[in-house]
Amino acid sequence: MDQVKFYLDEKDMPKKWYNIAADLPTPMLPPLTPDGQIVRPEMLEAVFPKNLIEQEMSTKRWIDIPEEVRQIFYRWRPSPLRRAVYLEKFLNTPAKIFYKDESVSPAGSHKTNSSVPQAWYNKQFGIKRLTTETGAGQWGTALSFACHIIGLECKVFMVRVSFDQKPMRKTMMGLWGAECIASPSNETRAGRDILAEMPDTPGSLGIAISEAVEAAVTDKTGRTRYALGSVLNHVLLHQTIIGLEAQKQLKKAGIKKPDIVIGCAGGGSNFAGIAFPFTLDKINGAKIEIIPVESAGCPKMTKGLFAYDHGDVAGMTPLLPMHTLGSQFIPPAIHAGGLRYHGMAPLVSQAIVEGLMTPRAVDQLSSYEAAIIWARTEGFVIAPETSNAVACVIDEAKKAKREGKEKVILFNLSGHGLLDLAGYDKYLNGKLENSKVPHDEIARSLAKVQKTYAAASRKTGKW
Repeated sequence: MDQVKFYLDEKDMPKKWYNIAADLPTPMLPPLTPDGQIVRPEMLEAVFPKNLIEQEMSTKRWIDIPEEVRQIFYRWRPSPLRRAVYLEKFLNTPAKIFYKDESVSPAGSHKTNSSVPQAWYNKQFGIKRLTTETGAGQWGTALSFACHIIGLECKVFMVRVSFDQKPMRKTMMGLWGAECIASPSNETRAGRDILAEMPDTPGSLGIAISEAVEAAVTDKTGRTRYALGSVLNHVLLHQTIIGLEAQKQLKKAGIKKPDIVIGCAGGGSNFAGIAFPFTLDKINGAKIEIIPVESAGCPKMTKGLFAYDHGDVAGMTPLLPMHTLGSQFIPPAIHAGGLRYHGMAPLVSQAIVEGLMTPRAVDQLSSYEAAIIWARTEGFVIAPETSNAVACVIDEAKKAKREGKEKVILFNLSGHGLLDLAGYDKYLNGKLENSKVPHDEIARSLAKVQKTYAAASRKTGKW
């Protein structure tokens, strides 16, 4: 029997995060203010504490993980690396499929890798309360857990369609003492404006971000800050513990390097977590195909623009250089709520422009088909977001079979789907449909993006 589980001792858990900003062959463009000025660190101080702003702006290759944070991580880290031998046999593929199992965290996903350090750094800075947004609810539950453990208040604006589809996520947040509100809401000016214009909107991450940022910056006591679950540099930095552990575990499995690295991609955090350490290997000459997989219901990487755009609907965030469908774009109500974000992380976007990564899109029915295959072979019920990655894994494993090549495929299992069973029920009963995004809606949204500052596609041309 092939070995299927590869563990690390606690002493082998990484003590530093990896910052890809130090190694991108062409550095990412800087964030801009609405009038085109480069964002200075002090401009972010109403939203983030100074210690996290330092990480956001840093170009240091390695950044220490505080000992107090590592002590909390020991609850579930190092997470296991598993080999999907049962899926391999089902597909009759020569490929070896490995996956990092991030579903073992208290909140059930990779999101706790950043929620814990974000809460810790805010507490160190004297902050008492955090606000945030959440799509499918994974980030909201992760931040709720972190705030409870570290001793902060937490308020979560959850995208309305997921709030309705996944009520148990709200229950989990309440279990850890957080307040969860459907977004758009009447609690903020941004929410009220959206409801007045679109009272039946399913909501979006862009709207929820606007509400969470507004709730933070309007606190006159100055003791509230905003925490983001993806997109920004410091969030992606925290997630690299995934890939750094995976590198050590693959060596235990006798693997020098993977041939393919895959992760689902909404804002970019879990994908960057598994991919960035291997992207450094690719920069240094390794032949690795790196694939961020998005939902065809929100195809910013495959059908969007690389441009400067706001990270939220109300324009409260800086203009970020990223692949985007436009901050005003409202994605269809797919069950993979964590992939319903209009933009992609600037660091990931720059790596795509450079040619280091090749994005793909998967439709909703194909992703659920892959999730069913996974459940009936490997046995685990995975998140709808993760199923997009699994669909790509299955395609690559079938390709390896056609080519007769023994490829090593690594992907990130970003979270379990035990609170997403409503979507599975619809699929099994033939009630789930592919969400189609009309081309004219994308065109109208992108036309507004083109009115902002152009983002030059700068690259070395090496990849």
